[in-house]
Amino acid sequence: MPSFDVVSEVNHHELSNGVDQANREVTTRFDFKGSGSNFELIDQLINMNTQSEFQLQQMYDILCSKLSRRGIDIDCLEKGEPVIQARTAMQAIKVNEGIDTVTAKKMVKLIKNSKSKVQAAIQGEQLRVTGKKRDDLQAVIALLKSSNLDLPLQYKNFRN
Repeated sequence: MPSFDVVSEVNHHELSNGVDQANREVTTRFDFKGSGSNFELIDQLINMNTQSEFQLQQMYDILCSKLSRRGIDIDCLEKGEPVIQARTAMQAIKVNEGIDTVTAKKMVKLIKNSKSKVQAAIQGEQLRVTGKKRDDLQAVIALLKSSNLDLPLQYKNFRN
């Protein structure tokens, strides 16, 4: 029986490369000279350190451009509140992975309401969709791509 998995993953190697490239650009840009601005990647958290809130926004734009060039969907980034003290500003950015239960249930409901002859099952942080025909599965992929879920989705393990 044909099936596929719907997941939301980030390539960690490309993520670290993108953060390294953003660090290099911040150290070489004229407007960041002497500010001690940098990015730190710790597991699923990117910390931005600089001198002002304006520079935090510029650093976030640099990070987004570097990550998008490396094929990482920036919808998976969640900005935290900036912490601004005397001459330092810091902001944490969380990298979201996996499909949470609420979103998975919403996706299952969306698939069931489409009246497709497929079954959707939640398996941890992913969704398994099975059906009798490949065309039905491809219609489900098109449905999920057109829906606005605010989550980058990938479709893996497409089996006949």
